[in-house]
Amino acid sequence: MAGHVLVRALSGGRLVRSACRRWGELSANNEVKCLPFRSYSLLDEGSQTNHGVGGSEFVAPRSDPADASTPRHIPVMAEEVLEFLAPRDGSVILDMTFGGGGHSRRLLAANPGVRLVCLDRDPLAHRLALALQEEHPRRVLPLLGRFSELPTLLTRLKIKRGYFDGVLMDLGVSSMQFGTAERGFMLSQDGPLDMRMDGGRQPEQITAADVLAHIDENSLYKVLKFYGEEKNARLLSRGLVESRHMFQRLDTTRGLATLVSSLLDDTTRTDKLGRHAHPATKTFQALRILVNNELNELDYAMRLAQYYLRPQGVLVAISFHSLEDTIVKRHLQGVDMDHTPATIGLGVAKHRTALSTYTKAEIDSITAKAWKQLTKHVVLPSDEEVASNPRARSAKLRPALRL
Repeated sequence: MAGHVLVRALSGGRLVRSACRRWGELSANNEVKCLPFRSYSLLDEGSQTNHGVGGSEFVAPRSDPADASTPRHIPVMAEEVLEFLAPRDGSVILDMTFGGGGHSRRLLAANPGVRLVCLDRDPLAHRLALALQEEHPRRVLPLLGRFSELPTLLTRLKIKRGYFDGVLMDLGVSSMQFGTAERGFMLSQDGPLDMRMDGGRQPEQITAADVLAHIDENSLYKVLKFYGEEKNARLLSRGLVESRHMFQRLDTTRGLATLVSSLLDDTTRTDKLGRHAHPATKTFQALRILVNNELNELDYAMRLAQYYLRPQGVLVAISFHSLEDTIVKRHLQGVDMDHTPATIGLGVAKHRTALSTYTKAEIDSITAKAWKQLTKHVVLPSDEEVASNPRARSAKLRPALRL
């Protein structure tokens, strides 16, 4: 329970969880009140909104393109994404994780008639999306925000349920975030212990350094155990908390990595390619997930994908660790029985008692399938792709059809 309270209090999980509970209440009536009810299409002649979307084109405020020195993102499993989304003339696809724009560029190149709405919470990624819009001014609409902010952004555009033909999620941390020491994601280079995917967009958001400065040992243990899947979570949580009394505040990536390595001095770890892995890798993953509220955001994103996809529209979700993949798989398989967020590692779930009964409408709603998976098994990257792009080694792709 302490871990659950920690996630809510530190990462804004309460807001997303409240939204998910409200989602469950409204889904029975097949409506979400924050969305407009009038008929609307971005293809309507003469339609115009305060975001500049009208006629048959997308228009958004102009901005200076991102620095040309920004690390380029190599899209993972790009051919498979194109195969399942199958962009065609008139398709409108929602890229919920624009990142470096690798997948979006491939989608635009695949068909000159496809158009994209590109969402990302990272201001740098948003600048890259604006730069892409400069290249394709009538085909790209950049949006800046988290998954949980998407309904507000689309409401302003008067976009209703079932609008998109495809939705893409390329989860995890982008190459440009890993490649910038100042963002605090890197183990190999020293930088501030930040880890906020939003950058400085929300100054009140906690950083990884804030977490380590204030968290109690038991809560940190739960974060490391469940978010980092760290076998030595108890040892690390005790050492990290006790370090506050021994030396200065942990506020750099090198300082954290060095301390974790010293606590696990006899531990040797390898990745899926058999290469040496830093002992602090899982600790960094756990803190990053906590700081960015990633699992609650992903759970909500899966509900949004179901809502905004048209019937027979396609979702493609690429995950990079088991926590993400479990949430995606649960939604696609329809096992989220009570419309609650995935509670991996949180120790709480909603269950009815054995004496509860369901009405026929409730049973039909619970057992109705929302998705049809397009492959029998999860899709993995080829050996050739892993050899050329090692960051693809952990990728798992799940495509599904919206029913």
